Amino acid sequence: MADLRGIFKFIPEVRSPSEKKVDFNTKFKWTLIILGAFFVLANISLFGLSNNALERFNYLAIILGTDFGSIISLGIGPIVMASIILQLLSGAGIINIDQTTEEGKKFYSGLQKLLVFFFIIFEAVIFVGMRGLEASPGLAPLVIFQLILGGLAIFYMDEVTQKWGFGSGISLFIAAGVSWRLFTSAFQVIGQQGTVCLLNFREQYCSGKVWILIQSLMRGESSEFLVAGSVLLVTALIYLAVVWAQSLKVEIPLSFGRIRGYAVKWPLAFFYAGVIPVILTAALVANVQLFAGILDNAAASCVAGEACGGFARIASWFTWLGGDFVNGRAQSGFAFWVGSTNLLELVLRGAVSIRYLLQGITHILFMVLFSTIFAILWVKTAGMDSSAQAEKIAASGLQVAGFRQDNRVIEAILDRYIMPLTIMGGAGIGLLAASTDLLGALVSGTSILLVIMIMFQFYQNIAQQHSVDMNPAMKKFMGG
Repeated sequence: MADLRGIFKFIPEVRSPSEKKVDFNTKFKWTLIILGAFFVLANISLFGLSNNALERFNYLAIILGTDFGSIISLGIGPIVMASIILQLLSGAGIINIDQTTEEGKKFYSGLQKLLVFFFIIFEAVIFVGMRGLEASPGLAPLVIFQLILGGLAIFYMDEVTQKWGFGSGISLFIAAGVSWRLFTSAFQVIGQQGTVCLLNFREQYCSGKVWILIQSLMRGESSEFLVAGSVLLVTALIYLAVVWAQSLKVEIPLSFGRIRGYAVKWPLAFFYAGVIPVILTAALVANVQLFAGILDNAAASCVAGEACGGFARIASWFTWLGGDFVNGRAQSGFAFWVGSTNLLELVLRGAVSIRYLLQGITHILFMVLFSTIFAILWVKTAGMDSSAQAEKIAASGLQVAGFRQDNRVIEAILDRYIMPLTIMGGAGIGLLAASTDLLGALVSGTSILLVIMIMFQFYQNIAQQHSVDMNPAMKKFMGG
């Protein structure tokens, strides 16, 4: 550990603000700067790419908060993979780091950074070496170098957002990417031939579902009208369902020990672990499909009777992971069974089969199981457990109404709610995400679920920050 701490000293980091609470204007400024930088980087294409079939990455790009073919093609993948591995190792007791101490927090953070840097380099090499992002002859090292630079940029932009902005960069990048794709999916005016469909509105279908709905109605094509209408309807219903689910919470009555007659309520949301568990689960599914696609692409170069070299030979050993990719989705293997298909559209088009129904069941089970696991691990590692919440309540001068002011009493009462909420909330958000995936929407159901919950959390953070700035006396209550 001493050797690792020596390495941590050489890792650049974003300076933390000197004040304990950053003011609203500063947070708002840095959030906008990072958001603008994200869109700029997403439009810088990698130099040295050959002709790539980048459309197969469209689904994965949404979850990973990126735009494949750009300098930030790695997206949040390395950050999420490092977080998943550390949480699993901590949860299994393989590594024991006391994050209640300042030294423990620094060691955990340093270890996570090392893992992120490893995955940035590893994924960059794998992407190019296995022809996921195929480089022109002789330019592979240059493409790998650009991917590493983009991965580091995303990592430090995330750190800036966490320390100086609202929420986290991971959430911000996902919300930005999904919001842009949601808008273009609804109102895209470029047709399949690459021309502006509005110039030939009656003959050429647009890509945007709103325009398709109007065009199919004008042309009397009921099947296209039903499919486009169902997509818009499902999107609206998902939005309402998530907003309703976000309002579910348990409120614990608290009172100030020294002020008689004054009481407040400490809210515990049904989705207690927030959106992080489903982000990690969706990113895990996305990474499985991503690596399965890369391996399948590399294995395809192993033609019968020809020698397989390097990565292609290794890739041929993992054909069970997935194969026969269509629009970035596996049609066989493990990647297929944890993935999802728009069952509602298949039903409307009369193309549903037992195979896709079974895939829907396995997708739901996978999302529910891993969302629950990540919810438990996140609560335990992010200082959201009963002990940490009890300390925060006691430090604010509060106590549970009707009980004496004692951390152990508060913790015992919170134990009745926090872990059950964590498990039910994790399973619930996994079920909601999986169900929306299977129903279909303007973008994937999980993506819409994520963007709504992320934007709601951003709204809560902004509202809380604004109230604290307007009333400095609330800083102590808010933990400031």
